[in-house]
Amino acid sequence: MAMRIAIGADHGGFQRKNELVPWLQAQGHEIFDLGARVFDPADDYPDITEFVARLVASGRAQRGIIICGSGVGACIAANKVPGVRACLCHDTYSAHQGVEHDDMTVLCLGARVVGTELTKELITTFLSARFSTEPQYRRRLGKVLALEAKALQGKPL
Repeated sequence: MAMRIAIGADHGGFQRKNELVPWLQAQGHEIFDLGARVFDPADDYPDITEFVARLVASGRAQRGIIICGSGVGACIAANKVPGVRACLCHDTYSAHQGVEHDDMTVLCLGARVVGTELTKELITTFLSARFSTEPQYRRRLGKVLALEAKALQGKPL
C-alpha cells in the first residue's frame, strides 16, 4: 500500500537518505524529502527531525523516517513532538512490533549502524505493519496518550 512518507537525515544519514528516496518512490510512495538538501557536516539532527516529526504529527505524512549516525539523537528529538511515537529500530522484529503493538509512527535509523540492505528491510517491515485492533494494545496506547496529555498540560506525571 502506497503511503505519504516524510523522510529526513542529518549529515550522518545524508547519503543513505539519498539512496532511499528513489527506492521508496519506485514503490509508489509519495515522499516528502525534508532534508538535508546538501551535505553539511555542521548540521544538527534536531532541525531535520522536527520537520519530519511535525509533518507526521499533522497527518500530512502517514509515516516518518529519520536517519542520523546512530539513530539515537533523532529518536530522542522526534519523541519531543506531541503526537509522534518514534522508535530506533535495527532489527525487523522491532520495526513491525513497534507499529503493531505501540502505534509507532516514525522509524529512526542509524546509518553508521545498519547497512543499506538491512535499512531497506527495516523500512519495508515498518511500512507494511498496521496497529493491532486487540484491546490490550489500544488500552496501552491510551495510557501513553494520557501521559502525553498530562505533559502538555504541565501536570506532574
